[in-house]
Amino acid sequence: MHIIKLKTIVNRKTYTFDEAFKASLDYFTGDELAAKVWVNKYALKDAFGNIYEESPVDMHHRLASEIARVEKKYPNPLSEEELFALFDHFRYIVPQGSPMTGIGNDFQIASLSNCFVIGLDGDADSYGAIIRIDEEQVQLMKRRGGVGHDLSHIRPKGSPVKNSALTSTGLVPFMERYSNSTREVAQDGRRGALMLSVSIKHPDSESFIDAKMTEGKVTGANVSVKIDDEFMQAVINGTPYKQQYPIDSSEPTNVKEINAAELWKKIIHNAWKSAEPGVLFWDTILRESVPDSYADLGFRTVSTNPCGEIPLCPYDSCRLLAINLYSYVVNPFTKEAYFDFDLFRKHVILAQRIMDDIIDLESEKIEKILEKIDADPESLEVKQSERHLWEKIQKKTLQGRRTGVGITAEGDMIAALGLRYGTEEVTEFAEKVQKMLALAAYRSSVDSISMMQSAKKRIRLSTVCVKPIRSCMTTW
Repeated sequence: MHIIKLKTIVNRKTYTFDEAFKASLDYFTGDELAAKVWVNKYALKDAFGNIYEESPVDMHHRLASEIARVEKKYPNPLSEEELFALFDHFRYIVPQGSPMTGIGNDFQIASLSNCFVIGLDGDADSYGAIIRIDEEQVQLMKRRGGVGHDLSHIRPKGSPVKNSALTSTGLVPFMERYSNSTREVAQDGRRGALMLSVSIKHPDSESFIDAKMTEGKVTGANVSVKIDDEFMQAVINGTPYKQQYPIDSSEPTNVKEINAAELWKKIIHNAWKSAEPGVLFWDTILRESVPDSYADLGFRTVSTNPCGEIPLCPYDSCRLLAINLYSYVVNPFTKEAYFDFDLFRKHVILAQRIMDDIIDLESEKIEKILEKIDADPESLEVKQSERHLWEKIQKKTLQGRRTGVGITAEGDMIAALGLRYGTEEVTEFAEKVQKMLALAAYRSSVDSISMMQSAKKRIRLSTVCVKPIRSCMTTW
């Protein structure tokens, strides 16, 4: 079998960088940056640098072919030609980095998921647990995923420990550890992406907030602090706020009161000066999270992906796709310009369906990852943790069936319609577009339930992601 596969690869047409760049330059009508980025990061290539796609036309045929293969498993399948028309020239539907690179790619054994969140169940405040998370983080990053995890389980600085140190070093040294691991992992010309979060209730949260203010520290991670309603009410009222560890315990071992307003000012100052920390209004996220209704089944939201727009539970992942809003403007940059809501709604429904197909493709990719692990020459002791990690991800992938349908080119859309950014008019219009996006995606998800049940598949949790405002809404 390996000989046949090798022969197939040898006989495939290859292109030099210059050939692919020239064809892509024509495709992008002279945009050198777009052409170089596509050839370097998204063109199909092997480990020896051989390029197997001349331009994005080849890539979009690759995507359409694979998604059409999955579509054939279900009633009224979309054809390869219909799918290609949606993808061609990035006009309407744009699968994001990992799906775009990985679908139909047999040269890399990589996940199609853009985003992962990890976190061990139960008591995870030990060196063993901390190092296990570190290992899982790099194992995911080497398969092209961005990773997020929460640090609220780590005991605060000065807490007693039963080892030679006698007291805990707190959060910050482990932030640096996870950051360094991210910087070490290569992903075909880029580095991994990491989100570290912590609850504002944690006694070390101020040190977490200050960690990146020192130049050269924690440079491989984004950091966000999880703000609860009680803290914000203390900021407004000018009252003290109680921090504790463990953060959810009724009998905490560490308790201290802080000036909430002063810490809030520090968050604002640091975000102004260094663009971090990000802020996650955690109680609001949990209130609006349908998956957390199934926390007893493992869908307990604990952190977000590196960009902060998708809250996820441990070992859950999400694949992303964007809809190009500019392409729905008819007569752009004229007085007769208008937005084609009917076509937009039709394509949102198709985009949600395509995202569900990509979940099936992701499951196939995970099977290949598991096969690769089993075939590796290392001992079971070395590779069993990686295998267990991907088994957990496979389970969550098929149980939750997360899909991330987002948008791109909103600014171009606004300009093409002759609207002015920041006005009440454009805000109302953008809300109308987002509302249609959400409802059409939800409707597509609901309509597909009977189809999925007939195919003996699990009902999915569908996630509509709106990157520009970093919000996420999740529903059935």
